[in-house]
Amino acid sequence: MTKNLHSPEFQEQALSKARQRGTRSMQHVADELNMPVGTLRKWISKSNRMHEVGGPAAQLPEDLPAQSWGAAQRLLALNHTHPMTPTQLHAWCREKGLFEHQLKAWGEAFCSATTSESREAKTALRELQVKHDGLQRELRRKEKALAEAAALLVLQKKFQALWEDEEK
Repeated sequence: MTKNLHSPEFQEQALSKARQRGTRSMQHVADELNMPVGTLRKWISKSNRMHEVGGPAAQLPEDLPAQSWGAAQRLLALNHTHPMTPTQLHAWCREKGLFEHQLKAWGEAFCSATTSESREAKTALRELQVKHDGLQRELRRKEKALAEAAALLVLQKKFQALWEDEEK
């Protein structure tokens, strides 16, 4: 089996086309490029892993528009721009195709998500604990009922065995 190797330029163009596909499916883009959809998905996941914070390339992606950055890239942008002066910030935003209000919105989203998510997580945990306790009670009740039924069956068999012995 021969392995079809694509040039890095082709891979970059394919990734760009896949990311800017709009409403078209990944399969449609792969068919258009005359390549397997699995390969295209693998390239995208590999590229996404490289752009994660702390990943091999801990930097902001150049090939993605800022509106499609993930949470990791947005956090990296916020960390990178925090110590900047207003002049430096405006220049950086122009370079990346962002507006200052977008950075502020991202920062507010991170702060509000942290508090609301922790409340939601605590509420969800509490609900799960109540459900778990109820299930444990039900399980204990059913185990007792099963043990009682098993004991009755054993007694019934012993009783039948005694009657058979007396009849003989």
